[in-house]
Parts: sequence; structure tokens; C-alpha cells
Amino acid sequence: MTIRALIAEDEPILAATLAAALGKLWPGLEIVATCPNGIDAVAQALALRPDVLFLDIKMPGQSGLEAAEELAERWDAALSFPEVVFVTAYDEYALAAFEHAAADYVLKPVNEARLGKTIERLRQRLANRSGDHGLAQLVAQMHALLPPAPQPQERLSMIRAAVGNQVRMIPLSDVVYFEALDKYVNVVTQEGEALIRVSLKELRPQLDDSVFWQVHRGTIVNIGGVASASRDDAGRLTLALRTRPEKLRVSPLYAHLFRQM
Repeated sequence: MTIRALIAEDEPILAATLAAALGKLWPGLEIVATCPNGIDAVAQALALRPDVLFLDIKMPGQSGLEAAEELAERWDAALSFPEVVFVTAYDEYALAAFEHAAADYVLKPVNEARLGKTIERLRQRLANRSGDHGLAQLVAQMHALLPPAPQPQERLSMIRAAVGNQVRMIPLSDVVYFEALDKYVNVVTQEGEALIRVSLKELRPQLDDSVFWQVHRGTIVNIGGVASASRDDAGRLTLALRTRPEKLRVSPLYAHLFRQM
């Protein structure tokens, strides 16, 4: 069976060098797409369903880590998740994080000896994989590789949010969840919704993380407002809320928060 791969690298020369090295060391590998950024990589991966993803850590628009996180959330649970190899220019100190995570990586510029070891590991994993092994491997890697939570800032007690032509003062205790919407965050309460012009990443360190849990790349929920967590037949985890009718999807990267205690 032909193994298919996607390369995401914003520097064309480095992308071509990696493709050439892969062609030399893994002649049976088919490169189905080369993408200049993480946004294109996500779109192409969802369309083409490759077996292996080579994702540059630092790319404009969306990093390799962010692309991998989005793919983990959007991948069809009935299909095996691709094996992921991160492409990095990190120094030896930073590479220790990859080794500790048992993550596959390619160091820039490409070292064929190191790439050969990665290829052997990929071949073994692809030959032995079953079920959601690829996704489980990614989740294990991402827990070790995602940046640590931002240092706490002064905690918010009140949210000032726009509702039409008014500014509404919302006690933080009234918030059921926060939802990322492009350049805004939607503040959802039992009574309704309001917008604040801030990113979820900027908002997160101002919240008490013992009360507000990030459960998805675009969602932070007040855990006190969660009634239950349940899995569907495909293993996807969703949250039911006490005072709102909608269900909130939990990313595989945060599913460990809801393991039975």
C-alpha cells in the first residue's frame, strides 16, 4: 500500500529539500501536497487524508502545533489519524522536550541520518497501527509540546461586553462559557450572549483555571455550569450544560480532564 504524506513548510527551499530527502530515503512515499502555512495544511489534510504529516513548528498564520491541534478536533473519528512529525529549528536544549515526549521531529536543515531514523519509526507505526493509535500518539505528544499555560495576571471579576449600543457589566460568576469568534470572544450567560474584543489566548490568564477550564481550542467553560460529560459511538466527548441547551465539544487534547475520578 502506498504511504501518502503532506509537508507544511513556509520556506520553499526547505520544503523542497525535505521532499527530496524523503524521496531518496523512502522511495515508496507519495508527497500529496506541500503547504506554505498551517491553515492550508489543515484544509489539505482534511481533503486528502494523508498517512503522515510533516509540520513546521513555526509558520505564519498558524503554527504546526496549532494545525495539529485543529486537526485533532476536526478529524473523522472513524478514520485513522495521520502520524505527525514536527519540523523544527530548535536548539539542543529545546529538542529535549521532543525526546521526552517521544515525539518524532526533523531538525532544520534536514539531516538525512536523523530523518532515516524517523522514517523507520514511521514505517513501524504505520504497519502496526490500529484504531485511533495515530490520534492517541498525537495527544501524548501535544500534552508535552504545547506551551505552558500563561502566568496568572490580575484575575477578572467583571466582564465589560458590548450588547448592541450598550456596554453590559457581566459578573464572571454569571458566565457559562467563552467562545472564540474570529477577533472577538462571545461571552455566554444563562440570559444571553455578548461580545468582547479580545482573543481567547489573551483572556485565559485572567481567569481562575480551577473554575474556567479550556476544553477546546476555541472554548473555555465554567466547570460549575457543566451538568455531565458523555461520549458518542465514535468516542467524541461532549458536555451538557445546566442552564443552556447547547452541547460543547471537547477536544481530544482536553478529554483527560473528564476521566472518571
